[in-house]
Amino acid sequence: MTLAQTPNNKNSSNPFLCLNYESAFESLGDDYYDEVAAEEFPEHILRWRNDALLPRLGLEPQVVKDEDFITAFGKFEGRKPFLAMRYHGYQFGEYNSLLGDGRGFLYGQVRGTDEELYDFGTKGSGRTPYSRGGDGLLTLKGGVREVLAAEALHHLGVRTSRCLTMIETGLSLWRGDEPSPTRSSVMVRMSNSHIRFGTFERLHYLQRPDLTQKLLDHVIKEYYQDLDAQENKYALFYAELVKRIAELAAQWMAAGFCHAVLNTDNMSITGESFDYGPYAFIPNYNPYFIAAYFDYYGRYCYINQPTVCQLNLEMLQEPLKAIIEKDDLNFGLANFNEYYQTEYTSLMLKKLGFVELRHPQAKELLNLTIEFLANSKVGYHEFFYEMARTFSAKWRDEPGFVMNSSDIVPVPGASPIFDDWCILYHKILNDLDSDRLDTIAQTLAFYNPKTALLRPVIESIWEAIFQEDNWQPFYDLVKQIQSRQ
Repeated sequence: MTLAQTPNNKNSSNPFLCLNYESAFESLGDDYYDEVAAEEFPEHILRWRNDALLPRLGLEPQVVKDEDFITAFGKFEGRKPFLAMRYHGYQFGEYNSLLGDGRGFLYGQVRGTDEELYDFGTKGSGRTPYSRGGDGLLTLKGGVREVLAAEALHHLGVRTSRCLTMIETGLSLWRGDEPSPTRSSVMVRMSNSHIRFGTFERLHYLQRPDLTQKLLDHVIKEYYQDLDAQENKYALFYAELVKRIAELAAQWMAAGFCHAVLNTDNMSITGESFDYGPYAFIPNYNPYFIAAYFDYYGRYCYINQPTVCQLNLEMLQEPLKAIIEKDDLNFGLANFNEYYQTEYTSLMLKKLGFVELRHPQAKELLNLTIEFLANSKVGYHEFFYEMARTFSAKWRDEPGFVMNSSDIVPVPGASPIFDDWCILYHKILNDLDSDRLDTIAQTLAFYNPKTALLRPVIESIWEAIFQEDNWQPFYDLVKQIQSRQ
């Protein structure tokens, strides 16, 4: 019996080392990973602990000390083995067989209080066989950005991994895309799974359908349990994955989020958003907004995200064809656009204040909203927040009262599109019962927080850390995000 199969360090006072780690992925065997060692860091300064995640692990935040985080996830004491996962992937459309966990590993897997299996995955924990000449480390700024992205997306309703902890390590790193030397960090991500589309693509590349079958059975058993007893479980799995990915793309789009690097090695087999690099939230509605400076041709621009996700699902069919009939795969993928449109429409209507709106002109209202935002300089996030801030029952009285107390919208007559939007919003409000106004106000407030994680906001947070080692703006921002302010 391996160490991961039993509760670790029963005599330890560290709650993380007493968790009952499971060997779900480890038990697949070393065709899927390499055992690796963690980097030994000269310093360990705890910069972030996500107490909101601890109850899901059965831990009470008040009894988990800062030193417990450092011992487990900075010094990496009391846990083995660490598994660098093997995978390939399509990167900007080109197949890359030299991938794999190059600066992280699977630290362990734990069953949450909700009975779901969770991965602890590191980032910046040192070299592995897949580092390809890199140092296997993570900049402190990169760690800060990922903490912020995960928390912001989670509280905007996006299905995402989250950061359990981030520790500054005392190492100086040299990076070509930012001032060097720069500070370093190690981060631990908590997610449902780190198995990627590229994990399957590697097995197809190696011509190992037997390993593909074994991995697919594992994925269904652990993450699609309601399908495991079904006769056609493989086809149902793919159809469900298509639905999850389509809904995830819609969640990004409604949140105004551009992932930036939607390679197949960054696509989770559980339909979860993770691994945030040069992401950005759009400042205004520009369909062709590009988040990554190296995305020269805009392959992963904002508007392309649903299409790319669908293409990645199509490429995943190649390894899955060893187990699933081609007709079943095509049937599952054919529903992508319907799933996407249903989720996107639902989420955008919520941003407009309607939890459920069966009004015949609901789609027209959404189209007018996008048209106005695309043809104006009004900020995407600012517009919806101003709707929430200024909403009033008086909007039912006449169209001219709609958002008339906001300084960001054009005056009547200056924008025919906005005038039409006001007329239609006014009409819909009057077609609804007046007792729904409170619900609309609450929905607007819930789905449109004031804090938007735009690049200037992140840069101001980093500037305080970089110049003064002042972390208070970072903690204040996280608190605002978590409280949906």
